[in-house]
Amino acid sequence: MNREQTVTEGIAQGAAAGQRLEAEIARVMVGQRQVVREIVTALIAGGHVLVEGVPGLGKTLLVRALARAAGSRFNRIQFTPDLMPADITGHFMFERENKRFVVRKGPVFCHFLLADEINRAPAKTQSALLEAMQEQQVTIEGRTFPLERPFLVMATQNPVEQEGTYPLPQAQTDRFMFKVFITYPGEEEELHITRRVTHQAVGDALDLEAVRPVLTPDQVISLQETAAGLVVDDQITAYVVRIVRATREWNGVVMGAGPRGSIGLLRAARAMALLEGRGFVIPDDVKQVAPAVLRHRLILAADLHIEGYTPDHVLSELLASVDAPRT
Repeated sequence: MNREQTVTEGIAQGAAAGQRLEAEIARVMVGQRQVVREIVTALIAGGHVLVEGVPGLGKTLLVRALARAAGSRFNRIQFTPDLMPADITGHFMFERENKRFVVRKGPVFCHFLLADEINRAPAKTQSALLEAMQEQQVTIEGRTFPLERPFLVMATQNPVEQEGTYPLPQAQTDRFMFKVFITYPGEEEELHITRRVTHQAVGDALDLEAVRPVLTPDQVISLQETAAGLVVDDQITAYVVRIVRATREWNGVVMGAGPRGSIGLLRAARAMALLEGRGFVIPDDVKQVAPAVLRHRLILAADLHIEGYTPDHVLSELLASVDAPRT
């Protein structure tokens, strides 16, 4: 088998693996196809996800289902105003019987971390995640501990209950590759969810037993490496940069996306191309992931907010105005 055949086979296997992940998560996440696609895309691209949605829409269930389908370890941290950085990263403790200090690792040492209501903790605690998200490592009492790959942080914030919340620092917001919205299900979907949860069951939790492990952590890493190796034409790279630079010059945008936006957009487009079974990126891949990658990197002027504009409205107009490569 020559190299071209090997690459083609690897792409086909990667696409099949990504689609199996989506199918398994969809067993419990009813009617959230776009959300599931974006979460799997972020995982393949090796990026973190900020999720916004009202309580009760399955944010915890989504991460648990993803972790189970990927055969990986999952932890959850409920962010509260009194949460301390050591509650996330861990700390050293003294063992009396052995007369020595040992490290007690915190919940960040896992493959998939759900940071629930991240904006309910102060900035000092929120920043404890920055090193883990950016450097894939944690420093405890001056000692550095690498985090096991794959590592994905999915943080949630509530758009309704603003009392007792702290705004996320822009430096931290920028570390999230995607910002995803989970919305209410449709009537038929909600009917289906209600039937499933209440059928011969006590409580209101969906059973994760329906989700089977279809990958291992090593296979997830292989999937990420396959996506990173996809061909990107110089015209596509230039197109990505034009989109991101346009966000900085768009009328009514106080602050646009920085270079990390360009990098995230290209990585996410590669992951989307792999899910579609292609070994190269096309402009449509970029357009599909652009809203999720860029919406949280834009700060709009007060005038646009008053007129009812959102970053998604701006991005829709911007993508329509930036010329895409034709060949």
